[in-house]
Amino acid sequence: MDLSEWVLPFVIFVAEVAVVTIGTLRIIFVARGQKVVAPILGFFEILIWLFAISQIMQNLSDWSCFVAFALGFTLGNYLGIIIEKRLALGTVIVRIITHRDASALIDQLRAADFGVTCVDGEGATGKVQIVMTVVKRAQLPLVIDLIESLHPAAFYAVDDLQSTNEGIFPEAKDRPGVMPGPLMNAVSRALLLLPLGWMWE
Repeated sequence: MDLSEWVLPFVIFVAEVAVVTIGTLRIIFVARGQKVVAPILGFFEILIWLFAISQIMQNLSDWSCFVAFALGFTLGNYLGIIIEKRLALGTVIVRIITHRDASALIDQLRAADFGVTCVDGEGATGKVQIVMTVVKRAQLPLVIDLIESLHPAAFYAVDDLQSTNEGIFPEAKDRPGVMPGPLMNAVSRALLLLPLGWMWE
């Protein structure tokens, strides 16, 4: 095959990468109740998918198109997960269970402007303290660093939250010139993945 014969498989590959990447993000946003972003991503997802599948149907005898489609599907799943982690949207609840006095950990979390709830409990091997805090996913590494530095042997669990009301969170520090709001940031970053300009030429 000469170079021109690889153009169509490459276009199908890029289209399918975009489709599955956007689809993976859309599913994640649906699970988190993002009513604005999920439908917008769904529109572009189906638009590009129709283009990719129409090219496949017009070239059923070209095995390279099938391979390109499959490779694009594979890479799209991987990129969707990576991008979602980089965006770090939403909130999580962190539950820390420790047999030691958690006063220092609580003080450090509150000093960092995190809201903290602490209750006494009974574990399998005796009395424990249960420390709970709800944080933005982007700030989760800071909380984990505090836990591991002050209570390295403590058990902790992190769970996603679909929505929260009120609460105490550190003030968000928006970068100058960046559109505020995690939803709009997610839309703008996702749209950068769409190679629509040259795809439809």
